[in-house]
Amino acid sequence: MKKKLIPIIIDNIKTLIFALIIAVLIRSLFFQPFYIPSSSMEPTLLIGDRIFVNKYKYGYSKHSFPFSPNISDKRFFYKSPQRGDLVVFKTPVDNRTDYIKRLIGLPGETIQFIDGDLFINNQKVIKSKMNLDVDIRCGPFQFNTDIYKETLPNGKSYYVAYNSERKIENSDKYVVPNNHYFFIGDNRDCSKDSRFLSSVGYVNQINLVGKASLIFFSNDTIVSPLLKFWNINESVRIERFFKKL
Repeated sequence: MKKKLIPIIIDNIKTLIFALIIAVLIRSLFFQPFYIPSSSMEPTLLIGDRIFVNKYKYGYSKHSFPFSPNISDKRFFYKSPQRGDLVVFKTPVDNRTDYIKRLIGLPGETIQFIDGDLFINNQKVIKSKMNLDVDIRCGPFQFNTDIYKETLPNGKSYYVAYNSERKIENSDKYVVPNNHYFFIGDNRDCSKDSRFLSSVGYVNQINLVGKASLIFFSNDTIVSPLLKFWNINESVRIERFFKKL
């Protein structure tokens, strides 16, 4: 009996190892799921959204793999991201924490906020106020916002939220270094992003993880965490399932 059991155990271990290798390869080279824990990208991404990120869109670096192994400081099969992309990246402060923000500034460009308006290379970005009834959070709290449709120079459009009770502060000019990018959250008054140079700042191309491509599941974890399955009908956002980004 023992002689028959040992080969079965060995076969099962081999199958498990093979399955883990395949899972790691898919996660590293093709698509990786991510959970949205904050409100910094509202109204585009909500707390509790679960998304797939395209890992091959911008090529690969050490941050494409679990635990960011220090195998190389180069990026392979690199393709430049486009302005307006929703990008997951490792924060430059620790090179480990995943952030997702919208790409606004490309290498060599200048970014500035003046009287609540976004300027790229001294050109004002077009935005139009929308008559939308949207609840916007800052963490677990809601605040009054104005929703705008913002259109970047390359024609990419999306919605952004501004606190209606105060204008975003004027800023100095941010000059994006070579091989770096400038990212901002769509929830403009509730986002830690490249405007905060000491905590995020300019993001090196090495730190890019991938492009957000799809919401595959969404559950309002503030209303009802998944563990409270008896309330799940109150929190699941079916209308967001399989929404392209």
